[in-house]
Amino acid sequence: MFRNHLKIAWRSLKKDKLFAAIKIGGFAVGIAACLLIALFIRNEVGYDQHYANKNQMYRVVLEGMYKGEVMKSTHFQLPFADALQSDFPEIIKAGKVNSTGIFGAGKRGIRLAGETQNNLEDGFLLADQEAFEILEVQLEQGNANTALVNPKSIVISESKAAKYFKDGKIIGETIILDNDASTPYTVTGVMNDAPKNSHVTYDFLLPIEDTNASWTNQNYFTYVLVDPNTDIQQLEQKMVSIVEDYIIPAQKERGRAPDFIEVLRTMEYKLQPITDIHLYSDIKMADGLKHGDIRFIWLFAAVAGFVLLLAVINFINLSTAKSANRAKEVGLRKTIGAYKSNLVTQFMTESILFSFVSFILGVLLAWALLPSFNAIASKTIEMPWSAGWFIPIILVAALVVGSLAGLYPAFYLSAFKPVNVLKGSLSIGSKSGKLRSGLVIFQFTTSVILIIATLIIYQQMDFILEKELGYDKEQVVVLEGTGVLGNNAENFKEQLLQLPQVKSATISNYLPVDGGSRNGNTFRRKDEGQEGRGIPAQIWRVDYDYIKTLGITVKSGRDFSRQFASDSLNSIIINTKMQRELGLDNAVGKEINNNGQLFTVIGVVDDFHFKSLKEDISSLSLVIGKDLGAISLKLEKGNVNEALASIASVWDKNVPSQSINYSFLDQEFSRMHDDVERMGKIFNSFALFAILVACLGLFALSAFMVDQRKKEISIRLVLGAPFKSIYKLLTLDFMKLILVSIVIAIPVGWFMMSRWLEDFAYHITIGWSIFFVAACIALTIAILTISYQSVGAALIQPLKSLRKE
Repeated sequence: MFRNHLKIAWRSLKKDKLFAAIKIGGFAVGIAACLLIALFIRNEVGYDQHYANKNQMYRVVLEGMYKGEVMKSTHFQLPFADALQSDFPEIIKAGKVNSTGIFGAGKRGIRLAGETQNNLEDGFLLADQEAFEILEVQLEQGNANTALVNPKSIVISESKAAKYFKDGKIIGETIILDNDASTPYTVTGVMNDAPKNSHVTYDFLLPIEDTNASWTNQNYFTYVLVDPNTDIQQLEQKMVSIVEDYIIPAQKERGRAPDFIEVLRTMEYKLQPITDIHLYSDIKMADGLKHGDIRFIWLFAAVAGFVLLLAVINFINLSTAKSANRAKEVGLRKTIGAYKSNLVTQFMTESILFSFVSFILGVLLAWALLPSFNAIASKTIEMPWSAGWFIPIILVAALVVGSLAGLYPAFYLSAFKPVNVLKGSLSIGSKSGKLRSGLVIFQFTTSVILIIATLIIYQQMDFILEKELGYDKEQVVVLEGTGVLGNNAENFKEQLLQLPQVKSATISNYLPVDGGSRNGNTFRRKDEGQEGRGIPAQIWRVDYDYIKTLGITVKSGRDFSRQFASDSLNSIIINTKMQRELGLDNAVGKEINNNGQLFTVIGVVDDFHFKSLKEDISSLSLVIGKDLGAISLKLEKGNVNEALASIASVWDKNVPSQSINYSFLDQEFSRMHDDVERMGKIFNSFALFAILVACLGLFALSAFMVDQRKKEISIRLVLGAPFKSIYKLLTLDFMKLILVSIVIAIPVGWFMMSRWLEDFAYHITIGWSIFFVAACIALTIAILTISYQSVGAALIQPLKSLRKE
């Protein structure tokens, strides 16, 4: 009997190839979309799950109130970790890490001792021995207990070890960083490559050599490993004693005012589980890491569920829409003695067969689309063919979905009464109009919301890329790894300025894009002495040509000048935000205090963005100082390739031991917001999937409607009804449903995307034009989908439909 059911299912599939293709293809598209989203979600929630002690590992977060606003930070003082470990027995270990681009983190030139060729490598991370152990760094070679104990030690990843050491001898070898042979580093370990789904990645680990034990400089992430029986909330409450025991005494010693001490008492420490860092980090933490967003994970999960649900319902509708073609089969089989159970088994077999075929095609489609999806999402997700759970889950899902999708058609078709079927008095689907109308509304509401989301994300991205930033990022080339120049940096800069294509140049790695150096400090007015509350601000070391090269506008006062000897000693330029935060109407000529050092403000520049537009512009200052990490060149308009060739020629003359590495400032700015662009592309992809499935559903319903009203249409045609009236008859009801979908989708889409835009300090205003465009797109798609069936129905030959009456 089962073989007979399979034969009938195969014949049914071949009999109506178009509907079979749509039925199976729609299922496959839904499955592919659901599988891609599921793999994406699995990758996102899998961040930092590889740690053996993940349930005991936390990152410390500082929270407090500053001028009525919640302040958060993940950066702490050098002695903070040691104080945690010594004062709280619940904390087994406390370690610190620096990845902010200062003290040697980030990008550096590297070569082996005895060689001359330098390579620019990213992924340098500073850590102490405790952090090394907390983060469970696994060594293939070396002693894990002492890997970072000694200064000038370096631990490298397996992949980098294979790149630089060919003979296998690694431990004890010497490495030169930034071409500085006077301070060689000794390889003390070879570690496994950091997992790609870790919130912090690295290829080189260096010991922390900072000796500044001040409780005012905050440069380090702090990680702790706690006892498994620890009550985290109680520990957080106890950790507040750090403020009273260490921070407040240090500030009182500096003569801080009582009101400032009261501000310090608002601070508290939170322990963030390491598995939450990737998806649950607040942008106010400003940790400089690339994060996911749990809200989008839930949204993508909902989209995956909707797409699969729509595909299942479409399968049901396509089955019932063509049920009239199976009605006489059912009637005849019941007349000759077939039981209802036989018919149910028959239709369930067909449904499960179609489900297995759809799952096979869906999985293959997802596999084929995975490289493109990885490129869009910036992931390296692989199809888990070898995972023991993958194939069983696919098989069980195919069986379950096929069974669920086949229940309604099986019982609906098997319930036909033979007498009604054979008399031709069967009315198909007359009792389910509300359900089908609800389905259309549900499908297109989801589609319109996704269209609205996609349009707003793209508009926000355009807004970010086109916004006035307060500096000129165009035609600026950034040479990286220039630390190898050493004392020859100024001479190299002068040689570049001799090129006709180079307009100006500046030496500094403090740049207004991700990857640039950062240095936070506390400033206050001189007249407040050490008692002032103080404001947090960046202090960047730049040269005399920095402001000119980046096109920053001096609002009042003047730029740095070599004509003033004091500019290299105690002169400072601040931005407008810092002037306002200091409470000064005109800061030029005023003295400000930075941890006991007095600076005279010689200029105030317009505010410029040096962080993501998700964050507001914060206080910033510039001082003359030496920072050789990068050299930025402002090019004259013209042939960029010719200019790059000339720059490379000068580089090769000065640094023959290292290949030139450069980037463009505008491209680096775009990379700061590539997460927004990726989100837009992912949304666009999922929106296309959802719209395609919704269109298949609308196609099914329009086919169902045409089947129901074929005789009515034929009679109208015989009586002289024009094409226009028939087309209107078949499309008007659907257009009403689409309009209802649009009305529902607009407020939902507005609410969702308004919440999303709240993440940006600078964002677009959602205008009605977005909703109008989304509505037009949805209506156009719906009309094109319905028209296929409607036009076909309006052009049928009445004789074929009425000859059996």
